Amino acid sequence: MPFSGDPSDRLTAPGAPFAVEDGVYASGPRTLREFVEATWAFEGRLFLVAESGTYTYGEFFAAASALANRLVDVHGLRPGDRAVVGMRNHPEWQIAFWAAQLAGLVAVPLNAWWTEEEFAYALDDCSPGVLLVDGERLPRVRAWASRSQVPVVVFHDEGPVGGGAGVSAGWEGIERYEDLPVPAPGTAPPDVDVRPEDDATIIYTSGTTGRPKGAVATQLAQAGAAMNPRYTAAASALARGVLPGQGPAPVTLMTFPFFHAAAFTTVYSVMSVGGTLVLMRRWDAEQAAALIERHGVTHYSGVPTTALQLLDAVERNGSGLPSLTHLNTGGAAAPPGLVARLTARFGERVEPRNGYGLTETCGGVTANFGASYREFPDSVGRPTPATEVRVAGPGGEAVPEGAVGELWLRGQSLVRGYWRDEDATAGAFTADGWFMTGDLATLRDGRVSIVDRLKDMVVRGGENVYCVEVEAALHEHPAVVDAAVLGVPHPLLGEEVAAVVHSAPGAVVTADELRAHVGRTLAAFKVPAHVLVREEPLPRNPTGKILKRELREPLARQVAGGAHGRRARTDGQGVAAG
Repeated sequence: MPFSGDPSDRLTAPGAPFAVEDGVYASGPRTLREFVEATWAFEGRLFLVAESGTYTYGEFFAAASALANRLVDVHGLRPGDRAVVGMRNHPEWQIAFWAAQLAGLVAVPLNAWWTEEEFAYALDDCSPGVLLVDGERLPRVRAWASRSQVPVVVFHDEGPVGGGAGVSAGWEGIERYEDLPVPAPGTAPPDVDVRPEDDATIIYTSGTTGRPKGAVATQLAQAGAAMNPRYTAAASALARGVLPGQGPAPVTLMTFPFFHAAAFTTVYSVMSVGGTLVLMRRWDAEQAAALIERHGVTHYSGVPTTALQLLDAVERNGSGLPSLTHLNTGGAAAPPGLVARLTARFGERVEPRNGYGLTETCGGVTANFGASYREFPDSVGRPTPATEVRVAGPGGEAVPEGAVGELWLRGQSLVRGYWRDEDATAGAFTADGWFMTGDLATLRDGRVSIVDRLKDMVVRGGENVYCVEVEAALHEHPAVVDAAVLGVPHPLLGEEVAAVVHSAPGAVVTADELRAHVGRTLAAFKVPAHVLVREEPLPRNPTGKILKRELREPLARQVAGGAHGRRARTDGQGVAAG
């Protein structure tokens, strides 16, 4: 039976594993080098599984150490220099990232799906000393590296495949990882001093509203981020009546791209206990279900969209996924109905988990799981011990319990600011260290619920309409696969509510039907005046966030045919009616 009392009391009391002193985990690592060196204890366990091959922890650590030595001895890099990591989810992504940490470098994971122009912007911004990329990314960074005379190590080089010029093209300054000497077992990392206050990572924000900014995390911050999922796992175990750390190590199917903050949470949670990461070259729900069965996957980790697609696949093929015990979502808001659907399919055997985190928090800093998630499906849970939460009013004061305000965060895992951008840092952080997330939230009994993005909230005639609430209502309609709600200009009301809906294959649904559906559960002023129904998926960035800016133009065309000052509606063919 579950242990009585609040699990956090057992885990955070003085002397307990997750006790916090001066805002920092008292017994946790102080640097990522210290964290990864501890994985040597799992030397013979399987760490990374992919189509291209596998690595045990011992093989991984030797490879990362050998590459770290090369970066120092051959390329002349020194602590504080930047090392860009740009590749899809190959096992070698982890080798490259941890080689940078073992060498005392600042790892800069870049979005693998960026264009050449986007890569060039970030490379100009962070001024790296080396690029660690795969063959697919090489054509996008090649010109910049040649112009800047920065060395490149290319992994999985496929020559001319993918429009590229592989290493075989003979460009100086580039070397193939596959041509480097095979690491000797037990290879030690370079002898460098890595301090808690040193920078560990620069991770660029997703840039859904403009140019991405480089969020800079210290070693101590990332070490705190590595402790957060360990605490969540321990609290989850106690809530189920299980002693933390008992049982086999997790086998986790990783679907987050490694450059995403949510991926760091998953990777840290697996590495801290010697678990296994099963990787996919690209997302496919049927293949994911097959991998879960083939490898005995216990934990699924991905954005809500892929989790829903996995459930669709399981329902089609009738698989029971007997090994699966946890389904973790993050990176985007989860529809409240997800947990109910999961429970209906698997009962309480599969524990649902979600949480909240940002690039600026180095991953998840709140968590909702198990019975609590089933009872409060619209919540992202309670904060981790080294994280403070405030729901703030316009003047920065804490609002009354249950009231809506901006979510502010402070704690060990938060970044120190934005790379070479003092204005952006000053605009996001208060003088006493609070990070203003830009998310609207409520706080009840310590549980955080995200209401909307501050900038996405629609103010209609003085009434606040929270897009997430309307999107959740639309998701409850059986013909709706995905939905995005946003504001459009209105001459009298200021803004009006509009929605773009991705309909299910073969489904026939009209804008009127969807408006009536929303109106049955929400106030009239929240019902979208304009609804655009489309058969194609909504645009998302690689981390799963809907790109609402790309929906504004098609919506504007529909609104232009409607009548202002009354509740216009738009049907699925884009014909507006008054």
